[in-house]
Amino acid sequence: MPSRSRSRRRTAQGDAGSATLEIAIVGPALLLLIFTIVQAAIWFYARNLALAAAQEGVSAGRGYGASPSVGVTRARSFLDRAAQDSLQSVAVSSSGSTATRIRIEVRGRSLSVLPGIPGISVTQSAQGPVERFTVAGP
Repeated sequence: MPSRSRSRRRTAQGDAGSATLEIAIVGPALLLLIFTIVQAAIWFYARNLALAAAQEGVSAGRGYGASPSVGVTRARSFLDRAAQDSLQSVAVSSSGSTATRIRIEVRGRSLSVLPGIPGISVTQSAQGPVERFTVAGP
């Protein structure tokens, strides 16, 4: 019987420090996974903000007699109120608009989890018909 207790002691002593080693190996991978999930969520939120601003701009710019610059102003106003620092380096344009359609595009960068590293690029656009009087067809 004494030989069995010696082998159990050797096995138990041989595992000493294995939990620390496992944490040292798995810990950075787990942190990387967490940072990736958080960064993806921030990027998704920034995309939603950009799309909401573009839709708000289209809604304002498609009114009867409104110009595309009204849409750009409304989109910027929305971003000033809602985005704060979630969407950075913002550019709003109405390029691609015609006399019958308005198109608002919002570009920017999402906030970055890691300081010194730029966020992910975000581009969203919305478009819609301009309200106008038309003549009824035959």
